[in-house]
Amino acid sequence: MSEPQHDPIRIGIVSISDRASTGVYEDKGLPALQEWLSRALLNPISFEPRLIPDEKERISATLIELVDAGCSLVLTTGGTGPALRDVTPEATLAVADKEMPGFGEQMRQISLKFVPTAILSRQVAVIRGQSLIINLPGQPKSIAETLEGLKDAEGKSVVHGIFSAVPYCVDLIGGPYMETRDEVCKAFRPKTAIRPAR
Repeated sequence: MSEPQHDPIRIGIVSISDRASTGVYEDKGLPALQEWLSRALLNPISFEPRLIPDEKERISATLIELVDAGCSLVLTTGGTGPALRDVTPEATLAVADKEMPGFGEQMRQISLKFVPTAILSRQVAVIRGQSLIINLPGQPKSIAETLEGLKDAEGKSVVHGIFSAVPYCVDLIGGPYMETRDEVCKAFRPKTAIRPAR
């Protein structure tokens, strides 16, 4: 029997850090994003990685460049706190056609299960053209928790990760049909939107 066919997908991954972008310390954001997405998705993925400083115009320009390059999904990490140099949400909103506030609300809900300072995070998600852009936290552990959600000792979902809603959102904006490995993160779609196995 032949392997099921999965749509190829291009994903932009952006790590935003003054110090990592100048080589002061090693960037951990891009490897964390790439590792989690490779684990979660059955689709063949082409990654477009970028490591850039905390500069609003540079972030906005990078997001536009990745959308124009055909990335259906763009994930950023870093620069979402209240510090003076944290401008990722502003740079993201500046390129938005639509804001998707539910993603930020859910990310903070997940993080609040771990740390009270999660209320200081300002992650946003937006749609530009046919691309979904999501700001994620800066720490690799927080990236995985936010995307995957929380499970109890039996592996049952306690809090849904945000990624379970990403494939259907990408469907709705005309992107490729994303398929996940259920044991990592089960994509949720209404029954009418589920494509039969090919």
